[in-house]
Parts: sequence; C-alpha cells; structure tokens
Amino acid sequence: MLDGAAKLSIGQRLAACMPMALLCLVTLALGACSSVASLNARVPRTGYNLNADQPYATGPAQTLDIYVPDGLKAPAPIIIFFHGGGWQTRLGAKKDYLFAAQGLVARGYVVVTPAYRQWPDVVFPAFVEDGATAVAWVFAHGASYGGDLSRVYVMGHSAGAHIAALLALDGHYLANRGIDRSRLAGLIGLAGAYDFLPIEGVTFKMIFDTANQDPALSQPISFVTPGAPPALLATGDDDTVVLPRNSASLARRLAASGNKVVLKHYPGLGHDDIVLALSPALTPGLPPLLDEIDTFIRGNAAQP
Repeated sequence: MLDGAAKLSIGQRLAACMPMALLCLVTLALGACSSVASLNARVPRTGYNLNADQPYATGPAQTLDIYVPDGLKAPAPIIIFFHGGGWQTRLGAKKDYLFAAQGLVARGYVVVTPAYRQWPDVVFPAFVEDGATAVAWVFAHGASYGGDLSRVYVMGHSAGAHIAALLALDGHYLANRGIDRSRLAGLIGLAGAYDFLPIEGVTFKMIFDTANQDPALSQPISFVTPGAPPALLATGDDDTVVLPRNSASLARRLAASGNKVVLKHYPGLGHDDIVLALSPALTPGLPPLLDEIDTFIRGNAAQP
C-alpha cells in the first residue's frame, strides 16, 4: 500500500524517516546537513567517467546518465537504476540519486540512470514505456561504454522499483522495443511498489488512470510466470511509505512459480534507509546492501 508519506521527496523525508541512530550517522557524515543535495555534494567525482544527459528518445525528460568505472579491463555488468519519487515530476529526478549511482559504480558496475516522464505530464503506463525505451537504448549502446550485454540488470527504488519490476515481469514492454525479457540478467528492487491494490488517494488514482484502465495491469505481481529473471528484493520493516508486504508477496509469488528470488528484510529501517545504504559514506550504520548486490550478481554469473 502507498500512503500520504509518498508525497514527500527523498530529500524532505531523509531526516523524518530515518531511525535516530542512523540519523546521527547521517548528521556526522554530512556535517549536520540532512538533504540529498548535501549528500550528493560529497560524492567523489573521481574513479568514474560520467556521460550525462544522453538522449534515449526525443522528449526533454527522456535522457539518461552513464557512469563508467575507471580502468575497466573487461566488460562489466550494467545496472539500469530507475529513481523513485511517487511517479511525480516534483518529487523525483535522476540527479537526486548521484550518491546511489556512485556507490554502485565504485563496485565496478557500469551504471545507467534514466530520467522518465512522470505525472502530471503523463499517466501509467507511459513511464514504464519510457523505461523500456531506455533499456533498449542500453542494449544498443551499452557495449560502447564497457558494459557486458549478457549481464544487464534493471534496478530501482520505490516507484523506480515498480518500473523495473514491470519491465522484468510483463514482457510486452520490452517486446514492443524489440527486446526479449530473457535478455535481462536480473531484477534488483528496493522498497518497491509491486502489489498495492486497491489504489487509494486522488493523486495515485489519476496517475494510474483507474477510471479508464484495469488497475491490475499496474501491478508487477500480476505478471509473475515461470522463467522470470532472478530477483533481489530488499525492504525495511519500518517502511510506512511502501509497505514491506509488497516485497514479501512478490517474493512468495516468484518462488511459487519456480523463480530464483532473494528477499532481504532489514529490521528498523524505513523507506529511504534502503536506498541510502548505496552510499559508501553511510554504509557503516546501514545494511550491507552493496555486498548483497555483489553476491546476487556473482551468484547469477556462477549459474550454468
């Protein structure tokens, strides 16, 4: 379920959502500044090359950033990270997640962070269609940035995890762009909205156009079938924005269909704590999410 807290951006919720012990760590790390802008200001600008605002379609919101680790000696896994923000233009942007991209690229991954159209400019499924177009762009161009096209992962936080999950599970989005979903190496979802019927709240009903579309089409859990890409789902037990049952129910459905899924429940963590764990500056007091991602990706590579 989604509630009114989703109306606040990650920067606005950073202090409010975080357990006090973790808030102290953030305060120390940021010099008493608890905004995403302050966090991003401290992200190292070395160790990677940033190719910013590359167009993947013709609209002004349809651009992506590519982060390439320095010194790549072999093609690296590609992580396509979709930002959160309640599918709304005023709440989420790819620039807010520089800290997350840097944490991933520092682990040796080629990281792509797409922007996408959001409400009120568009309604569902336009933002998922943008995600599919961005993934198709990566398959067409990712190798030229040092990426391994046999190891392309879709990932996201909150609304971004919803987009990533629909791309991984509802194959028609990628098929419409000439890509079979089987080409995806996996799904990594952080505090994702996967199973949130009934859709409540005036804004969310408009975003998902519930008067004219079947709400079930917006639910990633509706499209679980055998043969889905492996999934790593992480959530905090204290998440009151996107309830943890979203991750738990999707994990159960995936496992029941014979798919590989890893579910990580972190006690005492709220909605934004999960994505903040991607920042190396905060990982001493947050869960070892980067290690979990490394293990997940290595495990997939080890499979026949």
